[in-house]
Amino acid sequence: MKKNVQFICQECGSVFPRWVGRCSECGTWNSIIEEIVQSNPKLASMNVERNRIQSLESIEISPLQRTSTNIDEFDRVVGGGIVKGSVILLGGDPGIGKSTICLQLCANLTMNNLSVLYVSGEESYEQIKMRGDRLSVNRSGGLDILCETDTDNIIASVKESVYNLIVIDSIQTLSCEDINSPPGSVSQLRENTAKIVSFAKTRNIPVIIIGHVNKEGVIAGPKIIEHMVDTVLYFEGQATRGFRIIRAIKNRFGSTNEIGIFEMDSSGLKPVSNPSHYFLTNEDNEFFPGSITVAAMEGTRPILHEIQALVSYCPFGIPRRTTMGIDSIKLSIIVAVLEKRIGLKLQNQDVIVKVVGGVKIDDPACDLAVACAIYSSFKNVSLPKDLILAGELGLAGELRNIAYLDARLQEVDKLGITSAIVPKQKNKIPNASSLRIIECATLSEVISNLEQSIALSN
Repeated sequence: MKKNVQFICQECGSVFPRWVGRCSECGTWNSIIEEIVQSNPKLASMNVERNRIQSLESIEISPLQRTSTNIDEFDRVVGGGIVKGSVILLGGDPGIGKSTICLQLCANLTMNNLSVLYVSGEESYEQIKMRGDRLSVNRSGGLDILCETDTDNIIASVKESVYNLIVIDSIQTLSCEDINSPPGSVSQLRENTAKIVSFAKTRNIPVIIIGHVNKEGVIAGPKIIEHMVDTVLYFEGQATRGFRIIRAIKNRFGSTNEIGIFEMDSSGLKPVSNPSHYFLTNEDNEFFPGSITVAAMEGTRPILHEIQALVSYCPFGIPRRTTMGIDSIKLSIIVAVLEKRIGLKLQNQDVIVKVVGGVKIDDPACDLAVACAIYSSFKNVSLPKDLILAGELGLAGELRNIAYLDARLQEVDKLGITSAIVPKQKNKIPNASSLRIIECATLSEVISNLEQSIALSN
């Protein structure tokens, strides 16, 4: 069979007729690798028979069959459970807990008398056994282990068996004899994923594929892999912190706005049932200047975070605008609004804003809290500890309405916060039992209310 040589970028999948040092598509250096590609490769097909054309109104919808993993945070992210025949791609940094969470959910499924296969191309049987003993996974049976790196052998091994879930750890270690390129290359990733997806769809077996991430933090390999699967999940977190976050980037069977929060300890990953209590690290102490609490939405779930700001004199010509956890452009806009509408002299001040806990917030409702935290640090006065702020800040200094205000206020009331400053509403806000709600139309009104509260507290 005729074969030709191509040079393929391992980051973006771009094809070049000859080797070059830098990919012209993604800009990555030394990512072009020579691969032998068949002129007529037989890619795995997801269709085993020809389908007929149907009108939209004649299609009958059957309810999705979901399998709960008994891990509430994971079920929340995937939409309520794993759908039969679906393919989930789970990516994350090395050592963040991808294999751990998969082994834990496999053990949970076996407790419900379900059969699960864990395929590992990175670890031996003994290593998986030691990790299972450390995690105290269920030993009642039903969890099978297969250490194999050949995709065809894996499919042949499970054809005669009936499994309720298959876990592949990881896609970068698999290889296919039809492709003359090393494991982890673009051609191998594309072909192996296609074969796994085809097998999952034809046998109606859910499959979880674990994938590595590159230095940019995205799953290694071309984007075509993410397009082929049904759900793409990213495992986020830092090795120096105990919490982990699973975030859905793509989900054909649910929302992509949900996140799952876990805490890592010696016995594995444990779901965090009350994230607000977990992230509010300063609950028992008085807030210092520049600290404020905000209710941010992650999907449909309100989570309380502590935002800290530090304003200090800059002896150099250009002051810094540094952020951790929020967008740097957003900080520049808020600083400009404070200078123009409130009159704060920040042109010679360094402004540093961070979200406590190392999390990232992308909620417009946090604008007001960031602005007030900067004001508090600049004036060197502490804001009331039992106060929360939520509102989007406009360029004219006006406060704009935010989504899910009722859910935010209910979460605030649970944690004992007594006051909330929110944008002025057209309709009456369903007040919580012990929550005092202050409605303001502009940032100037908010600052006036804060100054009155500070004067009363002093």
